[in-house]
Amino acid sequence: MGEGARARGPSAGADTVVGVDGGTQLGFDFPTTRLVRVTPSKLATWDDCPRRYRLTYLDRPAPSRGGARAGSTLGAVVHLALRALFDLPPARRTPEAAAALVDRYWSSEGFRDAAQADEYRERARGWLADYAAELEPDAETVGLERWVSVATDRIVAEGRADRIDRRGDELVVVDYKTGRRRPTPDDTAASQALALYAVAAERTLHRRCTQVELHHLPSGEVAAWRHDPASLQGHVRRAETTAEELDSAAGALAAGGGADALFPARPAPRCGRCDVRRHCPQGRAAAPEEPPWAGLAP
Repeated sequence: MGEGARARGPSAGADTVVGVDGGTQLGFDFPTTRLVRVTPSKLATWDDCPRRYRLTYLDRPAPSRGGARAGSTLGAVVHLALRALFDLPPARRTPEAAAALVDRYWSSEGFRDAAQADEYRERARGWLADYAAELEPDAETVGLERWVSVATDRIVAEGRADRIDRRGDELVVVDYKTGRRRPTPDDTAASQALALYAVAAERTLHRRCTQVELHHLPSGEVAAWRHDPASLQGHVRRAETTAEELDSAAGALAAGGGADALFPARPAPRCGRCDVRRHCPQGRAAAPEEPPWAGLAP
């Protein structure tokens, strides 16, 4: 598919791309295909709760959100420190350097108190020091927080991958996790985000990419999965279906449709930690609000 011009679609807040269908000739009338631009985060938010999708991505002015959560703060610190670690030459990616980078980027937002923040700061220092100690000295990283994108005949899927490694002739997508739950290979296989990153990395960097990995810093475990063409295609088709749903709902909203009917709430225990719960009566009724430090790795 040739490059298309970015356009604003009829749906409120939805980015679209107008692309030229293949096989056309210059000087002739040709059909155009309206592509929906999505990220893994947008797709996951819609699947999780359409109302949260509307409050997060469509409503303007944007509604107020909840305060910082310790788990998110910890994850952000670890991601920043690991990016800085891999920016260093391999010989300088030492455990000491990794631990010091946690100090550089540390934030105490969302923690219960200074004592809890200090505890998790030391834990994070240990996680990164252990991680650095296990790095292969000849590891070749070709992307850090790399923006990758791929267009199908229905969507443009794009996003920022934590890390992309080159191993032999292939690429590997790496995603970092800091939560309390240890991911399994089944989690990795089921991750739509990782699958889309793999497809987009192959398209963007022009090298085969089927291996995806979740690196769990608290445990030091790696949950890896190698996709085949069928499994990657399945994730892409599911993303296309979701994109069509959210774009159709956004278009109907822009045309005057009812917000609650088009973007229903999906109450669940997770509503206790939703950052837009103050704007959702069903979410507040579904679960009590969790403290900002809930969900930290034990």
